Amino acid sequence: MKKVAIIGAGQVAEKVHAAYYLTRTADLELVAVVDPDEKRGADFATQNGFARSYVDAGTMFATEKPDLVSICTPNRFHFDNVMMALRHGAAVMCEKPPAMTANEAKTMRDFAAEKGLTLAYDFHHRFATDMTEVKRAYADGMLGEVYVTKAKALRRSGVPGWGSFTNKALQGGGPLIDIGIHMLDAAMYVLDFPKVKKVTAKMFQKIGTKKSEGTFGTWDPAKYDVEDAVFAFIEFENGGLLELETSFVLQMKDKAVLNVEFFGDEAGATLFPAEVYTDRAGELVTLLKRDVADEERHVKSMEAFVNRALGADVMVADAEQGYQIQRLIEAIYESAEKGESVYL
Repeated sequence: MKKVAIIGAGQVAEKVHAAYYLTRTADLELVAVVDPDEKRGADFATQNGFARSYVDAGTMFATEKPDLVSICTPNRFHFDNVMMALRHGAAVMCEKPPAMTANEAKTMRDFAAEKGLTLAYDFHHRFATDMTEVKRAYADGMLGEVYVTKAKALRRSGVPGWGSFTNKALQGGGPLIDIGIHMLDAAMYVLDFPKVKKVTAKMFQKIGTKKSEGTFGTWDPAKYDVEDAVFAFIEFENGGLLELETSFVLQMKDKAVLNVEFFGDEAGATLFPAEVYTDRAGELVTLLKRDVADEERHVKSMEAFVNRALGADVMVADAEQGYQIQRLIEAIYESAEKGESVYL
């Protein structure tokens, strides 16, 4: 029986991490929750089947000695808590993004490797059945050479009205580091993480500082210091191009878009739901099609982490891939802030 702890008693900790751990009580003992808000931590523990709550992670590690730990804190605190968990010999599932900087992600990767421990990130979209089918189609050559990929994580009026999502000091940024990062990982995963040559990006803050309410709640525009939207071009060494568009608020027609399209010289594909299509002598042909996108992505991501921590040889969004994604996020922000391309 392995012992499990969660650091950070927020929404994702409850709805994703605790919810899954509760389904694995034959393998896992839910020992502790850590949150600086004593009442929130205690309430979380009571409501989600954890034995005890703590306000200090160091005390929790010394007392409970957990084998598996979920890190569900604001982004600024990911690095310190991941490193503490690894130092205490725990396998770690960290919410995205990996950290605030690429250097932090690299340090975490290297330390996990040194300790021989699992460090996984909750890039859950890559665990969808849709992803498996499109990635197989790509690997089998069905798409041919994929020369353009378009990843979109867009909201028309979706500034989060809870947590610290509009606080750059705690989050590191806005939609790019929160939702855009998911579709960036999905695209890079299908493409087998090709080497990046150049990143060019531009970001905008036009709406969030003058509004205070959207479909996801309210916020203080005077304290809104993240971007509304980011548009980036990532050029690969193999000549391919990845376009990334992401927003919390953007005056577009659709309420939201969360998807990746792949354009190959033999066929094209879209992820959610999975579909592969081409033309043959002018006839539009569908080669693969799912009617509904797989919505069990969070569950499958957590299942993979737990099984890997228990010794199974299964795919997780690992520390090396987390570092590569963090490096791209950092380059996109750097390009947008400097107004020039960044070469990697």
